[in-house]
Amino acid sequence: MLPEHATLPIRPHRLAVAVAACGALLLTAGCGTDEGDTASEQVAADAGPGSTEPGATAAASPSGSESTSASPSASATPSDSTSPTTSATPSDAGEAGEADDAADGDTAGGTRPGSGTGTGTGTGTQPDPAPGADAPDFPVPVEAGNATQLITVEARGSYATVTAWAKGSAGWKEQFSTGSGRVGSNGVTNGATRRQGTWTTPTGTYTITEGFGVEASGTSMPYHVVTDDDWWVEDPESKFYNSMHGAQGADFPLTESGDRGSEHLIGYPTQYAKALVINFNRWPATPGRGAGIFLHVNGSGATAGCVSVPRATMDRFMNWIEPSAHPRIAIG
Repeated sequence: MLPEHATLPIRPHRLAVAVAACGALLLTAGCGTDEGDTASEQVAADAGPGSTEPGATAAASPSGSESTSASPSASATPSDSTSPTTSATPSDAGEAGEADDAADGDTAGGTRPGSGTGTGTGTGTQPDPAPGADAPDFPVPVEAGNATQLITVEARGSYATVTAWAKGSAGWKEQFSTGSGRVGSNGVTNGATRRQGTWTTPTGTYTITEGFGVEASGTSMPYHVVTDDDWWVEDPESKFYNSMHGAQGADFPLTESGDRGSEHLIGYPTQYAKALVINFNRWPATPGRGAGIFLHVNGSGATAGCVSVPRATMDRFMNWIEPSAHPRIAIG
């Protein structure tokens, strides 16, 4: 959710495809902001306990496979949808809260019990496939749908183990993982009831259809290189809520402060060097549920609601993820 997490060419004028924006209550807390910052729902992440990343030690060097001219078309409705499945809500006492709300419209239909204040509504629900021998014992509840690539986020307080999985002829197999992931400073909460500004990460399964970043990134996903004109809209009064938009035609204040503030993406070169949009609360986006929930690079601490990982792991995710695999992320 740094203000930082489809077909990019969908931005009317400066409208870059909606990439879930982190909404905020008073001062918009953006994922891109570190703990202590007042920008919109922030995602600053500390190097968590344990910096080793099993299987994700080598950082893939960014290649120019992404199209920098296209803006993330988060506004396009993805065919897969996921439902917020929430599990227990761990909270880190003593961690400054950062509300980073990333909304994504893909929610695989299942709800996990949890105490979150945000929900990930999607444009359609995918029924759970019948359990089979190819379904591993995932660390969190998963609504795989038609996905053949999956990212699981197993939270413990504001820390998390983030793991990549791929489904082949022999079933699901772990690809790489890191124990140094971060989530909201107040832990995770039920994605179906989560609210903006709570500094929590919504639980559930969500689709991933696009990415963005300050840097070019070698990925086959629709990807937009942000400029000074790009904002992730977290103003609940805006018709562009929880999407990327430029100054031209904006119906939201071009500021990160106040209860109508949004996230100025280029202002977070570390966290938003490369990011993937988690389709929580998108298509349609419900004002107040949260905006700007992303998977991005670690900052200096916990996030405002996004999921963050070390830079080397993020590079690996960008090179690994493929739109044809209908990737999803399951948070619990």
